Amino acid sequence: MNTFEGYRRGDGTVGVRNVVAVMPLSVAVSAVAARIAEEGPDRVHATPHQLAADAPEATLEQTRRVLEGVATNPNVGGALLLKLGTEAVDGERVADAVAAAGRPVETLSIREEGGTAAAVAAGEEIVDDLATETAGARREPVDVSELVVGVECGGSDATSGLASNPAVGEACDRLIEAGGTASFSETPEFIGAEHVLAERCASEAVREKLLAYVERREAAAELMGADLRGAQPSPGNQEGGLTTIEEKSLGAIAKGGTTPIRDVVPYGADLPTGEGLVLMDTPGYDVESVTGKVSGGAQVIVFTTGRGSTTGNPIAPVIKVCGNPETWEQMGSNMDANASTIVTGGDDLETVGERIYGTILETASGRRTAAEVRGLREFAINELQPNELGYFEGEPDPAEAGGS
Repeated sequence: MNTFEGYRRGDGTVGVRNVVAVMPLSVAVSAVAARIAEEGPDRVHATPHQLAADAPEATLEQTRRVLEGVATNPNVGGALLLKLGTEAVDGERVADAVAAAGRPVETLSIREEGGTAAAVAAGEEIVDDLATETAGARREPVDVSELVVGVECGGSDATSGLASNPAVGEACDRLIEAGGTASFSETPEFIGAEHVLAERCASEAVREKLLAYVERREAAAELMGADLRGAQPSPGNQEGGLTTIEEKSLGAIAKGGTTPIRDVVPYGADLPTGEGLVLMDTPGYDVESVTGKVSGGAQVIVFTTGRGSTTGNPIAPVIKVCGNPETWEQMGSNMDANASTIVTGGDDLETVGERIYGTILETASGRRTAAEVRGLREFAINELQPNELGYFEGEPDPAEAGGS
């Protein structure tokens, strides 16, 4: 079966959740946004983040673009944009984008309301109204070609490359064969395996773009005195049995399956439906990486782990896939799919891949993930570093190196 039950939005996109998002424009109001959401109905979720109210122009533009992408993700039924009133981020442009997507949106200024207490009271009323206004949304059968699945890994160990990542890759292949879109990211984890990915690119232009993004990430690390190729994986990765960056990268890219790479897009940029496998340039920090794919329009995230992870997201359900039998035994209540049976010999790769694909469709149709049940909703936006700002000001953009 290649259908799911989703919410058809006014702009034609399809959501798998009906979230009312409380979105701060800066870190200055993130705590207030969280307080407003806490007092609202269960499907009111805040997206508190760490970015400042004022920053260099390139950083502000990326922040605005990501906020706009998250606010118009198909899973968002309505949004409250919260500001202190001094932010340089163009909140009105974000609000206009939400309205253009056919969804209700309100903007609230703490300065204009007269302070935190008044803003919380006003915000609670607004989200209650938004929840009432969006409560009439109903699920309907939708073809899987309208599903965009973001794929992530965190807390990796040797079983990630042996079990959970290739099993999720199998599920991605099934999704793409049915007409859907899959996307994985974390460009630093392409290093050492970028030649393998380059051979899978659908065109020379996409290949050049992929290699340009990898080169940029390496150059940024070198400016900070780091040698990514000579470095070992993180201490946790090493404890889990990963010995080299190449070994980690080869295991990490397995979660994207085997189909051709159709395009590589910048952080937070649109992930078009029905396009097959599309990579995204993101940092290696999994929370920021997930946010980028949600900004791009991913309605569901599949997150593999060996050592364990509890990461969720306020906008998209996060499906946890565990490849380590011991971690499954210890943290099974935080997991959604068991790929460790590949390691123990109970199942083959195809069987587990089919099971994960089924879990994706069930989750898209409303099945709550372990992270959702436990209210785990991490959110962070990637902040451009000084060397990246210099890059944007004077260097070619990899996104313009070629097209799909």
